[in-house]
Amino acid sequence: MRSAKQILADAAVIAVVGASRDPFKAAHRVPLEMQRHGWRIIPVNPSADELFGEPVYRSLADIPHPVDLVDVFRPADDAVEVVRQAVAIGAPAVWLQLGIVSPQARRIAEEAGIDYVEDRCLIVERAAAGLTRRS
Repeated sequence: MRSAKQILADAAVIAVVGASRDPFKAAHRVPLEMQRHGWRIIPVNPSADELFGEPVYRSLADIPHPVDLVDVFRPADDAVEVVRQAVAIGAPAVWLQLGIVSPQARRIAEEAGIDYVEDRCLIVERAAAGLTRRS
């Protein structure tokens, strides 16, 4: 299994499940910050049409291209189904944001052989590792 730093270094496209329209929520600020540092952000939210200048998809299954990482801003109870969907689309890694922990989601990811991070923030890890993705 790759480290959190390696997952971020390897990722170019991040699907953000639970991306928010509210600029005061972490589910808006974190993906926007990652986008500013060069990652392509694919927002997943059933009640928005565009976020961060990208079209919003209703589910992971609706995204028409591969993603390198699924970032989860949903309650722990929802994380189980999100991880199942991530496995179904062939995502190589899942990241549950700070405060989100799910032993069942971890088990699903491990059984599928995909990398799994929980209870950690993308932008904190990006900054600590000094990572930027520029084309």
